[in-house]
Amino acid sequence: MINRLHYISQGATAEAHLDNIRQACDAGCTWVQLRIKNETPANITPAAMEARRITQAYGATLIINDHPQVAAACGADGVHVGLNDMSVADARLIVGPQAIVGGTSNKTADILKHSLEGADYVGLGPFRFTATKEKLSPVLGIDGYLSIMEQLHILRLSIPVIAIGGILEDDLPGLMQAGVHGVAISGLITNAAVKSKMVADLYSQLNNENYATT
Repeated sequence: MINRLHYISQGATAEAHLDNIRQACDAGCTWVQLRIKNETPANITPAAMEARRITQAYGATLIINDHPQVAAACGADGVHVGLNDMSVADARLIVGPQAIVGGTSNKTADILKHSLEGADYVGLGPFRFTATKEKLSPVLGIDGYLSIMEQLHILRLSIPVIAIGGILEDDLPGLMQAGVHGVAISGLITNAAVKSKMVADLYSQLNNENYATT
């Protein structure tokens, strides 16, 4: 089961990423993606090992961004690959058939490609401009999500779609009504004054039966 709330780690150092992951798990996050950019797999692996230890202690799912070989080495639950990274199919060969593999998407064609290659979910975005993402794809906004989700409905393509990119709490009702499965959040949780309340509020909205569709 793909969680409705994905916490994407952030931090200026590996230690900061790990500290934020620990705090997010302590606040109630049960799905974490370790996203350390511009580093080699060798440099990321020690942090991934520690992230695996932290998430296991909390019973949380751990996804590694970009590097399937790191995910396999640390025993993570899966990997998430970007549009310009290794394909979902190639990543699957490395992490194995039981692992979770997700792929970044910006348009319907991306989702179709990932789905055909066996992705378990897709991250669709960005919803709005975000400084945490380099080489930002075209911003979708709510209209973009509505259009893409309608196209997926017409194509009868059912795959969990996770909205990502500068998402705020007030955006959740519209996104869920558009038909996404859940959201990926970074700064909103990292910077929350009371992280446990923020996570509880997010889950409350994401699990609202009035507009949760999957």
